[in-house]
Amino acid sequence: MSSNTARIAKNTLMLYFRQILSMLVSLYTVRVILGVLGAEDYGISSVVSGIVILFTFLNGAMSSATQRFLNFAMGRNDTEQARNIYSISFVIYALIAILVVVLTQTIGLWFFQTWLNIPPERQVAAFVVYQFSVVGTVIGIFRAPYGATIIAHEKMSFFALLSIIEVALRLGVVFLLPIFPFDKLMAYAFLTFITGIVIFVIQKVYCNKMFEIAHFRLCRDKKLFRQLLGFSSWRLFSFVGLVGKNQGINILINIFHGVTVNAAIGIATQVNSAVYQFVVNFQTAFNPQIVKSYSAKDFDYFMNLVFRTAKLSFFLLLFFVLPLYLNADFVLLIWLNNVPEYTVPFTQLLLLSSLMTAIVGPLWMSIQATGDIKKYELIANCFVLANLPLSLFFLWIGFSPVWVLIIRVGLDVLMLVWRVFFLGKKIKLPVVGFFSEVIAPTVIIAGISLFITVFVRNLFINDWSRLIVSGVVSTVSIGFLTYWIGLNRHEKTLLHGLIKKRIFVTRDKNVL
Repeated sequence: MSSNTARIAKNTLMLYFRQILSMLVSLYTVRVILGVLGAEDYGISSVVSGIVILFTFLNGAMSSATQRFLNFAMGRNDTEQARNIYSISFVIYALIAILVVVLTQTIGLWFFQTWLNIPPERQVAAFVVYQFSVVGTVIGIFRAPYGATIIAHEKMSFFALLSIIEVALRLGVVFLLPIFPFDKLMAYAFLTFITGIVIFVIQKVYCNKMFEIAHFRLCRDKKLFRQLLGFSSWRLFSFVGLVGKNQGINILINIFHGVTVNAAIGIATQVNSAVYQFVVNFQTAFNPQIVKSYSAKDFDYFMNLVFRTAKLSFFLLLFFVLPLYLNADFVLLIWLNNVPEYTVPFTQLLLLSSLMTAIVGPLWMSIQATGDIKKYELIANCFVLANLPLSLFFLWIGFSPVWVLIIRVGLDVLMLVWRVFFLGKKIKLPVVGFFSEVIAPTVIIAGISLFITVFVRNLFINDWSRLIVSGVVSTVSIGFLTYWIGLNRHEKTLLHGLIKKRIFVTRDKNVL
């Protein structure tokens, strides 16, 4: 267990370094791209690429299945089975890529030409963006098995390095875009497409060289083929719901309010994604161990991981969400200079939604580890898909687009409560224990930290002072309360051990 904890800690640190750099570059690139393209073209890029993403639900479902089966096989040290999983999944990805091309060039193209609210003079540029998005998506589909292989082997150092390379390429796009002699929106789509190709080639070369399972071979294991498809078919419901909730709502906003509001929700999504990636990286380091511990039937360690990951994910995200939520208007103003309408409330509501999602991540991974996800997916997606009809109704009767995300936050709260009770029956998750050890501490710590930060923040008038004070006070209060309320005795002991180990290692280096 100690070696697993050390591996998780090392992987988490690697992913944090990657994310800090990625976040800084992402925030910078959004500002520059918005300035170069303008709100209208930025909104067009967001909603047009969103149509293509609508048809990638198959890829998302299959990626989840590949990751789960590879982790499970490697948890049992079954290299032969892992090799078969890789090869069969590669064939399925190829079929998915063909299907995505067919759907995007028929149904997707019809929807693009018939329903999207795009200014007539930008129709040609939007069409070019659409086609580049299709090809880029197909390349992304073929990246999936390589990404799953890297994570299954827990090679987070390369995962972080690859992300840094991608960040550098995106930064290059920002510098090239203003000097491109063509239409800026079309140039942006082309340069983004080239970035995807470069990353795909690097990922493929690395995996083929480093991992013996990452070599395609013809596999006729029909049973394994059916298992992969069976698992992904139920996971498919989840990705249909997620795509509908995210891209479907984006399209509804376009139909009712136009591309400028699409730019607002696109910016809010970028901010939220940059912040939430810290939790994604944290959970990425834990997820393989959750599946492998279940596969090895180490259920005590498995349950401890689920509790710990859910709780710490929330606390980690709260460090960033609280000061950003309270100062969203000022932060967006100094970041973008010209903030599109609705961007501030959109950003605040998405941050609240992410706090719920942070707790949900390990709960989903625990049910995925069992392999039996049929009932879970059916019920969970009733909540997720409810976003679309409810949003359509509120927009149709004339409510503000902000209500679309208010609905989302409300449904996220209901889903969190339902998931806990469902998993209490499915995997014998201690429901009372989860509420007392995870939900209660997160609510108490968030509430007290919010009260303290708002009280101290309101003593200042200057916006810069409020921002700095909010960051310092929220960090100190969350850190202090997390240690005294959020961590149990065992987790405090682990923390003390890691600190002492770090001090001794540093001292030994200084002596040498």
